[in-house]
Amino acid sequence: MAKRYFIHTFGCQMNESDSQRMGEALARAGWGPTETAESADLVLVNTCAIREKAEDKLYSALGRYRLLKASRGTRIGVAGCVAQQEKEKLLQRAPYVDFVLGPDQLARVPDLAEQGGVETGWVDSEEYVFPQADPQSSRGRATAFVTAMKGCDNVCSFCVVPYTRGREVSRPYAEIIREIAALVNVGVREVTLIGQNVNSYSGGCSFADLIRRVDEVPGLQRIRFTTSHPMDLSPELVRCFFEVKRLMPHFHLPVQHGADTVLTRMRRKYTIAQYEARIAQLPPGVALTSDIICGFPGETDDEHAQNLAFLRRTHYDSLFSFIYSPRPHTGALLKLGSGTEWAEIPRELALQRLEEVQALQRARTLQRHAALTGTEVEVLVENAQGPKRFGRTRENVAAHFEGDAQVGDVVRVSVEKTGLMALDGTQTGILNQAPFTEVRPRRHLAVVSA
Repeated sequence: MAKRYFIHTFGCQMNESDSQRMGEALARAGWGPTETAESADLVLVNTCAIREKAEDKLYSALGRYRLLKASRGTRIGVAGCVAQQEKEKLLQRAPYVDFVLGPDQLARVPDLAEQGGVETGWVDSEEYVFPQADPQSSRGRATAFVTAMKGCDNVCSFCVVPYTRGREVSRPYAEIIREIAALVNVGVREVTLIGQNVNSYSGGCSFADLIRRVDEVPGLQRIRFTTSHPMDLSPELVRCFFEVKRLMPHFHLPVQHGADTVLTRMRRKYTIAQYEARIAQLPPGVALTSDIICGFPGETDDEHAQNLAFLRRTHYDSLFSFIYSPRPHTGALLKLGSGTEWAEIPRELALQRLEEVQALQRARTLQRHAALTGTEVEVLVENAQGPKRFGRTRENVAAHFEGDAQVGDVVRVSVEKTGLMALDGTQTGILNQAPFTEVRPRRHLAVVSA
């Protein structure tokens, strides 16, 4: 029998994509996926280092998987950003882990699964080769992530990404187009171009040009991208939202804070006025989402008030908000506690400020969703089980509904009920039917944890 693997993924879309590539590499080496860790010969944990809480989840998961190793000899591997950050230290803290794998070494996973060890070396930018997707592993799916670039050159003071993912490297645009065409051929209808700072893409053309080239792929229905830096929001990219019909009207543009003084400490290199001027150029109807950090070192009551004032006048559709988490090797951690400007904010106060931010946004998101009651929205079907269907609107809002559409169909849904996280309704028609594709067993399995 083939050896079986189970991948537990934490973190961002890049990690989800990396898990799929590692699953494909294991499949080529003769491994097969399994739906539970309890039946796996290898458990691979793909990690996130963006916040301390994500690291805590890793070690909690490893504690559970250690019992499987003791009872049935399951091999355990750790990949991703925590693996890159901790390297050999991870084995010292969890000596039962068999191997550690950095993001630049995904192709080595079959060898390490057999031999063990630590592979976290960087590949020089000039020599880096992006892992090639196996389109067959996406057969039967409506959506897929496509890596456009990796790494980040901005070195924000709170962010560990340049240390765990390296400097920016862009993938050649012809390679991206070939991958998307292959995905469409197995039934994928929507692609999301991903990268830590995807709109700084420079793989032979600008990011706006890349979107226009992707738009020319026959059979593709929807284009999305994430994540972007405000400094790289070009007029050309803004024009894409007006002119590229298959580019969905949703833009995630992290601002991080609403006070210029905090942005300076964060090394964000823009002012709130500049940010507001840029988003003002977007077409009406584009759903805007963002990230906010509360309790950043030195955050005063006045800076928090400026943050709330900014959020009141900037009508985000939804918001990802967190309290500041000290990260190794970052400028903010090095300066933390070095003076009033970098004073550590008590956790209770940071949580109080976070709740104020989240309460403000909850009310706005609920109001925006409630306004859709009684209307019809366009949804791409991503999951179909019994009479229940799931998909996302053009604006990237989750929708649950009853109907008979198949995965990959684009349908009209009458919105009957709304909540904070999703819309509920009934299918009223099919706008674009997915071409028939034979559904084959997937060749990898990634379980995604928030």
